[in-house]
Amino acid sequence: MRIVCIGAGPAGLYFAISAKMRDAGHDITVIERDPPGATYGWGVVYWENLLDTLYRNDRESAERIRAASTLWQEQVVAMRGRDKAYLGGYGYSVNRAPLLEILAERAAQLGVDVRYEHAADDLSEFADADLIVVADGANSRTRQRYAGEFGTQVDHGRNPYIWLGTDRVFDMFTFDFEETPEGWIWFHAYPSSAGISTFIVECQDTTWRRLGLDQMGPEDTVGLLERIFAGQLRGGSLISQSRGKPAAWQRFTQVYNQTWLHENMVLIGDAAHTTHFTIGSGTRLAMLDAIVLAQYLFDHGDTTAALKEFDEEGHAQLRLAQTAARTSMAWFENLDRYADRGAVDFTFAMAGRHSVQPPWRYQQHLINQNLLVRKGKRLAGVGQRWLRARRRGESWR
Repeated sequence: MRIVCIGAGPAGLYFAISAKMRDAGHDITVIERDPPGATYGWGVVYWENLLDTLYRNDRESAERIRAASTLWQEQVVAMRGRDKAYLGGYGYSVNRAPLLEILAERAAQLGVDVRYEHAADDLSEFADADLIVVADGANSRTRQRYAGEFGTQVDHGRNPYIWLGTDRVFDMFTFDFEETPEGWIWFHAYPSSAGISTFIVECQDTTWRRLGLDQMGPEDTVGLLERIFAGQLRGGSLISQSRGKPAAWQRFTQVYNQTWLHENMVLIGDAAHTTHFTIGSGTRLAMLDAIVLAQYLFDHGDTTAALKEFDEEGHAQLRLAQTAARTSMAWFENLDRYADRGAVDFTFAMAGRHSVQPPWRYQQHLINQNLLVRKGKRLAGVGQRWLRARRRGESWR
């Protein structure tokens, strides 16, 4: 089958890898508008369940992704930099640039033709393709040209946010909520590579404007945020430049499509659907899309039937994730409703923002604030990681 993937992000590259591994006879080309290594943002987070899936699907790239990743343990939530509460669990983070480099190299190794600085402005160029996989992100130009056919709906969240880096290394997934005279502003941060952490700042629109952030350039923006979060940065600095381009304030793009199919085109990843960054599922869902689509194409002799099943099943399974993401985004957009609470109660409300919590869960949350309990859970996490790594056949580290 002649397949063209538009977009060399995690969705497009991992689909090419997954399809080639299932049928080396596929002629697959991945085209990307930007040059190699051009990417926005810093690190992305994922959990053991994705790592298990990646090892089952393609051990070669999974091992490299795990080696490039950083472990974080526990989550700490600070109110005004002093009052703190804790949530359990652990996860991994990996910088986008090395992740894309790993996937591009693996795709090329399998015989995929990856072409950079190649715009997909005229789809007639791919008239000989049996399938066009549209994986060029939330602002997909290809999808926009066929918005009526896909039934595309694009909305934007109310809160401005900016994706920065910092040379202060966080070993926990850290939330910090600071109250200024102009309103609440907060960040969440996590380690993403050696010596660097991802640092995402968010606030309500009224706070953003009152602070003057809507009028500031990159240098002044970084300076003001460093002063607001000086306590948590502990002498560290914020980094705006990512691949030579300063970070810019954004509002989250919500993408929904009634169908992911049109003629011989199929949408995957953020081009098909987005989930708010506060639930940390964007990259995971993109890579799962890639695996599932490749498997359906392999299982079905009929491409049309494979794409139809991918569309129907994908929409059904995504419903819960998108509902949780919308709820999470709305919670942070109305954060001032909860900010009068102490850190323990505030953290419980934040952790339960996706669903109604039973009464016993609050008692469990209180117990988890005990230092000895937290140390015990960390130790249990070590055992869990060892067991999962052993099942995958992964070398322990």
